[in-house]
Amino acid sequence: MVLIDKKYNCVLKRLLNIVFSTFIILMMISCDSDSSIKHLKIGHGLDRTHPVHLAMEFLADRVYEKSSGKIEITVYPSQQLGTERECLELLQIGSLAMTKVSASVLEGFAPNFKVFSLPYIFRSDEHKFTFFESDLGLELLRSPKEFWLRGLCYYDAGSRSFYTINKPILSPDDLTGLKIRTQESPTSVKLVNSLGGSATPISWGELYTALQQGVVDGAENNPPSFYLSRHYEVCKYYSLNEHTSVPDVLLISTIIWDDLSGEEQKWLEDAAMESYDYQKKLWQKATVEALEKVKEAGVEIYYPDKELFAEKAESLLLEFSNQPEVWKLIQKIDEIQ
Repeated sequence: MVLIDKKYNCVLKRLLNIVFSTFIILMMISCDSDSSIKHLKIGHGLDRTHPVHLAMEFLADRVYEKSSGKIEITVYPSQQLGTERECLELLQIGSLAMTKVSASVLEGFAPNFKVFSLPYIFRSDEHKFTFFESDLGLELLRSPKEFWLRGLCYYDAGSRSFYTINKPILSPDDLTGLKIRTQESPTSVKLVNSLGGSATPISWGELYTALQQGVVDGAENNPPSFYLSRHYEVCKYYSLNEHTSVPDVLLISTIIWDDLSGEEQKWLEDAAMESYDYQKKLWQKATVEALEKVKEAGVEIYYPDKELFAEKAESLLLEFSNQPEVWKLIQKIDEIQ
């Protein structure tokens, strides 16, 4: 019995050694064949049907083509890799390559980003896009680099407007006494308060329940987000006063960026700008479809006089005359034709 056990153990060891050696060889072959390919991940909180997610998928395809397969980008939507804040933190330590955040969130890293949360900064979509593509817009895009973040491009997020549960917002007076959800942005909070509402910062993922339970009386966002979030199931009044135009920003970790060659960086930058152009078209289509869908679901859509809101919020703009850098940026944006 002892002899049989020893023989069995000997055979087992040899088999294990063969299996282990085969595994190591296969791993080496895999590493050798994959050593020239760089794998990058994008994490974000939007769903797969969102125009920004589709733009990121387009970006991944274009980078793969431009690099002849040397750079592979995988996009992880719906907070698979963490919340917006968690993804930002992962970028800062180089554990995640890219993410998308609202420009409002970036004011905590680069103060000049707060201009996007100010009311009626842009005269039109054309004015907004001209700024995004200008040297001034690109300079702002790169400004969070001291926080290990580098902007690659803007993504259009339309204009933000109020949607509410019990009544429409036709003038700033209608906001009196209402709790309105805002992003976790000091400037967004000031804006809603300056218009007469009671700003209540709540995370995007918790907002549906907050509306359903009456924690807040309404919120503000663009039509595609209003539709895709299904907030229209609770809020039946949508007032398109379009008080702000806050873009999304595609960011890359500077730790990852600095590890790319000059050629690789150019592939990525060029593909990002192509995805920006692609996303603009997707966004326009998504906006029209969203308004049609929420209207079919029983939402009443209003087009209030924007001047009423602009006049009421003028005092907020004047507050920034004491912040030279932001005030100068506001003036430069206004001068863009």
